[in-house]
Formats: sequence, C-alpha cells, structure tokens
Amino acid sequence: MQSGGKDFTQKESAGKRTGSPCTGTVQGFTLVEAVIVVMILGILAAVAVPKLNLAVISKYKAETVAKKIVTDLRLARSLAITNAATNNKGFELKAVGGVPYTTYEIENVDTHATISSHTLDSSVTMSFPTGIRFIFTPLGNLDDGSGTSIVVSGGGKTFTITTKKATGVVKCVEN
Repeated sequence: MQSGGKDFTQKESAGKRTGSPCTGTVQGFTLVEAVIVVMILGILAAVAVPKLNLAVISKYKAETVAKKIVTDLRLARSLAITNAATNNKGFELKAVGGVPYTTYEIENVDTHATISSHTLDSSVTMSFPTGIRFIFTPLGNLDDGSGTSIVVSGGGKTFTITTKKATGVVKCVEN
C-alpha cells in the first residue's frame, strides 16, 4: 500500500464498470439501452410514414397503365402475325363493360377465346375517342372499323396511345 493513497480491493471494485478504451477493454450497450433506441426509432418512423407524399406514386400509375396497354396492343399485333397461317381473322384488344371503361382484354377474333384480361387501378381512367376495338389482321395492320387511339389519365398525367391503321405501329406520348 502506498502512503497517502487508497488500495482498492476486489470487494470494493465489484459492481463498478472497469476498463477504458485506452486499456483495450471495450464496454457494450445494455439490453435496456438497445431497447430504448429501437423504441425511439420506431416512434420516429411512425410519425414520418404518414407524411410521405403518396401523390408521387399515383402520378406513375397512369404511366404504368399506358405502358401496359401499349405492350398488350403490341402483343395482339404479334399474335395476329405469328398465327396468320391458322387464324385469318386476327386478334383484338377491346374494352369490356361500360363507360367508364375499367377492363380490357385480348381476344382471338376467330375463336372468341380470351387470351388475357386486365382491370385498371381505380385511380386511372381510360377512354376511347375512336372506338373500343383494335382488331389486328394477320398482316399486322388494323382492320377497317378499328379504333386508333386510347387516352389514359390519372394522378395529373395524361397519355395518348395511337395506332397507325396501315402498319399497326403503336406509339404512346404524354400530353
């Protein structure tokens, strides 16, 4: 024992935190501290999530629907061309139901078999200024009497999908 100093025994140091970063021993967090941090993060997330701007998501729904319709028009045209040897009437994309149209389907014109059917999200509208049927012949062009445009709107965005009668080429532009 040194003079003027106090000698610590093991009994006196028991229950006290020992060690420091300088000596190479590292202390961890207790379970209570970790639980408190997780609870604080949970409360912050619960407050932040309702404030997210979900309007941004709805703006993209119209674009997604327009791209899906373009893809399905191209599918109907492709089916008409590839099945030309066995189907001389072609394939069509048509709106189903009444105004406002919320569903469309691709159908084999010869057998009237439905190839696929799609229902729109409730926040997106679809209109047909030139007709609700897009019939593609075995040559890939649109049949006489077929529609040539579809307008898709939602979330402040509007897209016009046009199809050239002579070639069946499909194009989508944002208005």
